[in-house]
Order: sequence, then structure tokens, then C-alpha cells
Amino acid sequence: MKLNGALPALVATLLVVGTQSAAAGGQQLAVGYYNAKKCGGVEPIVRDEVYKALNADRSKGAALVRLFFHDCWVKGCDGSVLLDASPKNPYPEKAAGANLGLRGFDVIDRIKSRLESVYPGVVSCSDILAFAARDATRYLSDGHIDYAVPSGRRDAVASRAKDADDTLPGSTFSFADLKKNFARKSFDVEELVVLSGAHSIGSAHYPSFKDRLGAAPAAAGEIDGRYQAALRKAVARDTSRLVANDIRDESYAFKKDAGYPMVAGGYGRRDYLNNTYYHNALDNRVLFKSDWALRTDGFALGKLKEYRDKPKEWDSDFADAMVKLSKLPGEGKDFEIRKKCSAVNNPAGHY
Repeated sequence: MKLNGALPALVATLLVVGTQSAAAGGQQLAVGYYNAKKCGGVEPIVRDEVYKALNADRSKGAALVRLFFHDCWVKGCDGSVLLDASPKNPYPEKAAGANLGLRGFDVIDRIKSRLESVYPGVVSCSDILAFAARDATRYLSDGHIDYAVPSGRRDAVASRAKDADDTLPGSTFSFADLKKNFARKSFDVEELVVLSGAHSIGSAHYPSFKDRLGAAPAAAGEIDGRYQAALRKAVARDTSRLVANDIRDESYAFKKDAGYPMVAGGYGRRDYLNNTYYHNALDNRVLFKSDWALRTDGFALGKLKEYRDKPKEWDSDFADAMVKLSKLPGEGKDFEIRKKCSAVNNPAGHY
């Protein structure tokens, strides 16, 4: 359990309270960065647009959280995942195999357009992404997870699919692979287990879990047999082959086929961000091999049990981990504040 806990929502309204960490381009991140620039409407505008989007389509919340992780894990929080392909760069991060199914770009674009109309050239796309993920987290958890986001980032002008494929953790990773991947970003095993809890929301594409549908994983005790059978049936009848990360969010028929037990929040709204992931992980009802792999390490297994039994502790530690994630600095040399999040300001520039 982290000692500092989640920050209350009111902290986000304070003015700058000191530097937090280095941002892209050598700037310093600070809570209340835009308030200090007399642009106090920035975070309320982001929140308003995120809430409108999630009221219309709740699944966009999981998309925004995933988008944020996939941005920050690849060369820091620099908005590089938002860049579209161009004649100069046909394979940006969006084109990476590891980024299959990324969504939420439309929400970011709407926020950017509205902010540009009020504060032109002021708010970076990378800051928008950090705020949007925080607001989606708050929304999906009914306010149980909330934290202040330091800001002051600038946007990268480079984006490469290879960087994403080489850096993002894979769904078939072993525990050793996961531990090494997170250690490269200075995240420990506890934080690995904490952030894995985000798999209580969202959906997964068939290629990321098809290895779990053969006989071997069930025979080895790596996946519950009835859950595996329900997955096979689901992907056979649905051409999209999309499956909810959390069995809680599947249909009643799916849950009946899988023998799903009643757990806290089990039959409530879809995409509710809470600790159901840990219940499922300990019952071997998780989609990815990398989820199951956490059970193969004694310390990680202990944390799975801890967060299953102490939901408020997970809320707090998840907030802390998201703040730490938001502080991963951009690793490039050239940065700007983009006018559009999907393209660099100078098409002839570095990209």
C-alpha cells in the first residue's frame, strides 16, 4: 500500500503548488499550471467534454485511459500516439500492432478544438490526454478514484510504430517479461499489479487472447475451463471478436456459460472501474496470459489478494500510479504545442 493515497478532487483547483517532474522539452510539470497562466477554464472544459462523451458512450472512458497509457509508456507523455499517418511518416504509433483498437481520438480532438477557440496555442495535446484520462477514471469509478494532474507538457513532433511495438507490454508476456518491462520505466511489481487493475474496464481484440483458447492453458490450470469455453463460443458467434476485459461486463448468457459467481459490482453497469479484476484474476477468469502471469510470483499474488479484499486501498494506489505515469517525461528533442492533435504544426518538419 502506498503511503500518500489518492488526492482529493479539490486539490485540482489549487494554484501551482511546486514543480512535480521534468516535462517534455525540459519544462517542469506543476499542478495548476494553467491556472497560473490565467487559463483557469482549461481543466473544466476538458472535464465537460469527457463527461459529455461518456454520457453518450460509456466505453469511451476505457478508451481514454488506454490511450493515455499507450502514449506515456512510449517515450513519455508527449502526445505522439495522437499523430496521424502522413506522406512523410506513413507508420506512426497509431499503426503499431500493439495499438490495435485504440479509440477516443475523436474525444481528444473535440476538446482540443474547444480549447483552441478559447486559449489558442496554449494547451498541449499531451496535457489534454492526461486530463482526459483522469476525468474518465473519476467518471467510471463514481468519484472513488480522483487525483490532481500535474501539467505543462509539450507535444512531440515524432511518432513511430516501431517504438510502440518495441516498448508496450504484450498480452502474452510472462511475469519476468512484465517485471522487466515495468522496471525500465521505474515501476515496481506493486505498481504493475495496480495498473493491471484497469482491465476491469474496456474490451480486447481476439489476437490478444487467442492463445488462451486452446486446450493447453485450461489443462495447465491457467484459465477456468468454463470461462474458456464461454470465450470460444463468444468469438465464434461474433464476427468482431471483441470480448469484455471484465467478465462482469459480458452478457447474462456468457456469464451463465462461464459459471460466473456474484461479486461486488458484478451485475452493475458496464465499464465500472473498481477491483473486480482482482476477483477475476484469482478465479482464473482473465483474458490475457499476462494477467494470469501475475499469479506466478509470490509477491504479485499477495497483492492480487490484497486488492481483492481492500477495494479502497486499490482506489488510492491506482490514483498514485496514474500520477506517476503522467510524469514520464518526453524523450525527444523537438517539441511544440500542436494546433491539431493529429498533425504537427509544420508538415515539412520532423515527423
